[in-house]
Amino acid sequence: MTVGKGKRPRDPNQLAKWIVDQSTGSMAEKAPVVPSDLSAYMSAMGRRGGQIGGKRRLVTMTAAQRKKIAAKAAQARWGKRS
Repeated sequence: MTVGKGKRPRDPNQLAKWIVDQSTGSMAEKAPVVPSDLSAYMSAMGRRGGQIGGKRRLVTMTAAQRKKIAAKAAQARWGKRS
């Protein structure tokens, strides 16, 4: 019996099926899915870990970048006239 790649299932029923598949050689190799829209795929992969929070974002920015963003936010908030 050859040892297959991948994790062994913890559930006894799934483990039994996994062992049978391994012993009969009927485990199918999973081919990577190639997306049609690579940009959308990479966007989804980037969001998988969550967006970077504001505090972490501020740590990586320079003082000039922070000032520019703050000025834009102030203009958006206070620049409107009803």
